[in-house]
Amino acid sequence: MYIEQAYKSQHEFWRYFLGIVVIFFCWQIFGAAPLMAALFTKSNVMEIMASGDVALMSEALGSNLFLFLMLLTFAIGLACLFIWIKLVHKQPIKELTTSRKKVDWGRIFFAFILWSLISIAFVFIDIQLAPEDYQFNFNLKPFLILAAISIVLIPIQTSMEEYYLRGYMMQGIGLLAKNRWVPLFFTSILFGLMHILNPEVEKLGYGIMVYYIGTGFFLGILTLMDRGLELPIGFHAANNLTTALLVTADWTAFQTDSIYRDISEPVLGWDVFVPVLVIYPILLIVFSKKYGWTNWKERLFGKVIAEETFLTQNAMVTSADGSQQEL
Repeated sequence: MYIEQAYKSQHEFWRYFLGIVVIFFCWQIFGAAPLMAALFTKSNVMEIMASGDVALMSEALGSNLFLFLMLLTFAIGLACLFIWIKLVHKQPIKELTTSRKKVDWGRIFFAFILWSLISIAFVFIDIQLAPEDYQFNFNLKPFLILAAISIVLIPIQTSMEEYYLRGYMMQGIGLLAKNRWVPLFFTSILFGLMHILNPEVEKLGYGIMVYYIGTGFFLGILTLMDRGLELPIGFHAANNLTTALLVTADWTAFQTDSIYRDISEPVLGWDVFVPVLVIYPILLIVFSKKYGWTNWKERLFGKVIAEETFLTQNAMVTSADGSQQEL
């Protein structure tokens, strides 16, 4: 069981409560310090800061530098999270990642490749259906810099969100609530709310929150059904990486030197609702068939096993030759 993995470490709730605050502070304050320092070198820094406009910040610093500094905040946040769980919880990173004996990289790559192919297909289908909405934006040198930044830092950015929400919070809140549905709902809704200041929300309205919160539920279901973060980590990295490299727009959170620029007037359309209502359910079926998921009700809404019961059940494991060994 994924949530119960926390029983193996120091898991008093005050550690989680304090950790959520400390990690968020490090992520948003210390992590943002390099970006703020770069902005303060600009003569119109007060105008930029007052506007809170991502496009203005990107224009002031250059899209690649801005992207690098923005993603660096997540790298610093993830480092703080890992340091916190090691020092305060005495928890190995593996146990925050998965309930398996070791991290299953095959799962990460499968989710990454599957969603990358689907995302790329949707982009090029849309370009074929509405070519007037897109402008070819490819410029080799800036794109290569963008690719280098994105390939290194975007998986770190998405991993930070997964470890913080569907890892650290999922385990901590799950132990407190003694069930699985409370952390699932809490982290999924919080995931959506964390995107509420994105420029997409200002352009498209609060209806786009259906997509953000729906994606949060999808990733939370993946975590609980698969008993680990591997599938969410792979999926989330693919989603953001393909977005950064393929298509940008003046009104999106990622301002990049991507291959295409969306020049259409943004509207709340099928691309917001179809993933949540159609694509995600199909993907859940695909993953469930591939990985043999069963007992959906218990895994998503059941009670968290009591600490004594879990530790007793896991006191001994069967080695490959059938002998018993202590954990």
